[in-house]
Amino acid sequence: MKFGVVTFPGSNCDHDMIDALRYDLGQEVIELWHKDKDISTFTTQDCIILPGGFSYGDYLRCGAIARFSPMMQSVIEFANKGGRVIGVCNGFQILCEAGLLPGVLLRNENQQFVCKNIFLKSENTATSLTKDVTGRPLMIPVAHGEGRYYADDATLDSLFKYNQVLFRYCDEFGNIVDAANPNGALRSIAGICNKERNVFGMMPHPERATSAALNNRDGQLIFQSLIANN
Repeated sequence: MKFGVVTFPGSNCDHDMIDALRYDLGQEVIELWHKDKDISTFTTQDCIILPGGFSYGDYLRCGAIARFSPMMQSVIEFANKGGRVIGVCNGFQILCEAGLLPGVLLRNENQQFVCKNIFLKSENTATSLTKDVTGRPLMIPVAHGEGRYYADDATLDSLFKYNQVLFRYCDEFGNIVDAANPNGALRSIAGICNKERNVFGMMPHPERATSAALNNRDGQLIFQSLIANN
């Protein structure tokens, strides 16, 4: 399994992701540029990652311009063929804009940028990304101004019905409570996937929690789950 990490104008977490995968997890990483189109060396057993940042300056809406980049046209085709795609923070926003994931990320409920460690948990054993991390709270950093997941009630009901909710915000004991929700996301949703379970989006940054130097390796567990269940 190898990883491709896309850099857009305004990406600022691309090298965080590259370093976490390459040095902390020992994975093969190929750096991809937003103007390129060729990802023919990737198979459906590989994974393309859209990192965090402010792609194209977040003009119009977060991710709205990046969705039309040459690379994203190839990523959309890759995902539709069953290839694994992960969007983190701005990458999650891009996936929603591209129609690969339902819903939208709105401005945080308190209208302020939030940057801190939070806790999240998964109860989803049906996806490769979460299968090995269910049943325990993970401490993962967030850093966003527009991370409030929103969708209509029918979409939200469908996400839970078809087991598409990856992560929910919780307290350090795993309790889903409003006080632990950093942005006002509906039903405390921190991450979702598509029905085919090969496209994943999440607002928290697991790549910022993969090193002993940061005193936090909880993010490693998420990537290790993906790799182990490839």
